Formats: sequence, C-alpha cells, structure tokens
Amino acid sequence: MTRQDAWALLTEFTKNPNLIKHALAVEAAMRAYARKFGEDEEKWGIVGLIHDFDYEQHPTLEEHPFAGAKILEERGWPKDIIKAVLAHADHTGVKRESLMEKALYAVDELTGLIVAVALVRPSKSILDVTVESVKKKWKEKSFAAGVKREDIERGAQELGVPLDEHISIVLEAMKGIASELGLAGK
Repeated sequence: MTRQDAWALLTEFTKNPNLIKHALAVEAAMRAYARKFGEDEEKWGIVGLIHDFDYEQHPTLEEHPFAGAKILEERGWPKDIIKAVLAHADHTGVKRESLMEKALYAVDELTGLIVAVALVRPSKSILDVTVESVKKKWKEKSFAAGVKREDIERGAQELGVPLDEHISIVLEAMKGIASELGLAGK
C-alpha cells in the first residue's frame, strides 16, 4: 500500500477539512517516530493518515474504528495496519504490542492538543508553539477539555519516551507541515 492509496481511501470517506488536517498531523508525527526508531517511515505515515478514515461516517464507539477495519480487510490491506487502526482506540480491546501501534496511540490525542494551543495564540501559528506553551495549557483542564491527557501520558510511557520529548517530537513534526495544517500564521 502506498501513500497515494492511503490518501485515496481517506478522501473517499472523509470530507471534513479538519479531520483531514488531523490525519495529516498524525501522519507527520508517525513519520517522525518511525525515523526515531529506525522503522518504515512510509508504512507508519500511512497508518497515521488512515487511522480515522471511517470516523466521519461512523463516529460512534460502536462503529469506529471497527467499520474502518472491516473496510480495510475487505480491500486487502495488510493485517498489521488493520491491527494498528484497531489498537489506537482503547474501547476496541485490541492490545497495543508493536511500536507502530503504540506510537499511533501516543500521537493521536497530542496532535489535537497542539492544534488547540496554536489556535489560541495571537499569530494562530504552530511555529510559535513551544513544549512549554503546550505544557502550560496542559494544566488547564478546561482547555481542549476533550483531549484525553491521560491517554497522551500512557502513550508516551508505552513508547518509553519522556513526556517533554514526546511533545517535542510531535510538535516539530507538525511544524514541518504548518502550511498544510493551516497553522503557518496570519
């Protein structure tokens, strides 16, 4: 499977521009972690790009990511990619075992928090966001209240990466695609 295949799948099922930007952010973070661990950057990026492709059409816990996994299986996608998609959501009961599965879980929620931090900055630019500014907003439970901070912490622990380093890796990856995310500033 290629990135082109993943992009076609994502855009077939996802029309919401913010969900597409989320997929791009997770893709960038997954590629950064693949580089860090000496893994397959293309495959990890693809997993990041498609992890929520079914969410817009199947947003409930009963459906997502089960519907997506079924579609991937029907279309002949590799089993390790399907398992990673299932393992990124705790409610599936699929245990995270591979580094790729653990990384996907670790970066998913964090990308959302980083976007929220960027959007409240006067510049609206992720380029102005620092690890410290993310950690400052982290402490404000009412800020980006839907972001499960405990999942981010658990994900970093599963990867064996200190939280500050984890935030830095994901933040720097997202800065690399600031324009694609619409977060390059005014």
